[in-house]
Amino acid sequence: MRDIGKYRGIIPAFYACYDDKGAISIERTKAWARYMLDAGVKGLYVCGSSGECIYQGVEDRKRTLEAVMDAVGGKLTVIAHVACNNTADSVELARHAEALGVDAIAAIPPIYFHLPERSIAKYWNDISAAAPKTDFVIYNIPQLAGVALTMPLFREMLKNPRVAGVKNSSMPIQDIQMFKAEGGENFAVFNGPDEQIVGGLAIGADGCIGGTYGVMPELYLKIYDLCRAGKYDEARPIQYACNDIVAELCAGKGHMYALIKAVIKARTGLDLGGVRPPLANTEPEDEVHVQAAASMIDEAIKKYC
Repeated sequence: MRDIGKYRGIIPAFYACYDDKGAISIERTKAWARYMLDAGVKGLYVCGSSGECIYQGVEDRKRTLEAVMDAVGGKLTVIAHVACNNTADSVELARHAEALGVDAIAAIPPIYFHLPERSIAKYWNDISAAAPKTDFVIYNIPQLAGVALTMPLFREMLKNPRVAGVKNSSMPIQDIQMFKAEGGENFAVFNGPDEQIVGGLAIGADGCIGGTYGVMPELYLKIYDLCRAGKYDEARPIQYACNDIVAELCAGKGHMYALIKAVIKARTGLDLGGVRPPLANTEPEDEVHVQAAASMIDEAIKKYC
């Protein structure tokens, strides 16, 4: 029987860490992983959307995962997102991740071409077969991938005994209920949208994976603990505060992750670099949003934590 305890908790989506020339920085990657460990999170979701995986090559992603595992492997739950837009590269990353000893691999469906569900299932199962000793997590993010995890496709994937969870980033929280009911008690369902973590936990999510957790882990850890204690009335205002901060992070000319990295540097001194084109880096006029978000985070931590 599978123990999903290692998936219960706050699991930040890991940010890509670049040097001043835009290449993967091993030093900065390790420093950020250690910072997350010290923050008290449950685990890390590496090389997903927040890790800018769509704009990285296979070697970039291997180097990032190697650095993370070197820094915190065995100390945190590590889920490696391995999907590329072709099966061969995805399989290579899956084999590499298993060799490093990650807890699970994850994958979005193939994007661009609208494939039939049998092709999506084969893609996921081929990836999973390349890591036969490792849990597989389906990443459902229809608003970006262009295809949703339907119940027939989900039931087909459950025939694979390595399928251990769903990272559900669709907006209806009812999807969490449906996947949990079908998957069973020993199947992990993760809340994806950061703006609805309270609702996701209330309806049955086991853990939470989010792209803004890293910039304010204290607040999301507090939300998780309150919800697990059934104190939803206390968790709700923290959710509102986080949502206001997320809105501020999205208000600049630069991409949200560029502003997040600027806020991290302002608050902690850690330099994670910029973002990789075609994502937009910050502009000088974004500084007002960076400072506002940093102040909002500090004030919320002081008030609620």
